[in-house]
Amino acid sequence: QVQLVESGGGLVQAGGSLRLSCAASGRTFSNYVIAWFRQAPGKEREFVAQIRWSDASTVYVASVKGRFTISRDNAKSTVYLQMNSLKPEDTAVYFCAAKNLRIGATYDSWGQGTQVTVSS
Repeated sequence: QVQLVESGGGLVQAGGSLRLSCAASGRTFSNYVIAWFRQAPGKEREFVAQIRWSDASTVYVASVKGRFTISRDNAKSTVYLQMNSLKPEDTAVYFCAAKNLRIGATYDSWGQGTQVTVSS
């Protein structure tokens, strides 16, 4: 089982930046995809971005393209989400999740979440 611990959330004004971290442990991650999801109050959990560990290829939801950047640090087994030009609608609890591509397409390891609040 993969353990994931998020950090870096907080309160920021619209237009500001935050960097979230997801520290991963428990496995080697060459066959993994790590993703960020978010859930705002009263809304469904939403995919934000993902990175394939082996080649660092990335995918983003349209609403964050050009503003958010997902990256990974092999040495630290950590995935980052750099969030720039933040908007009030980015307010949510952000979760990182992992899936093993050798097993299937389901994200089966989740962190506890970190709150991001963007004030207008």
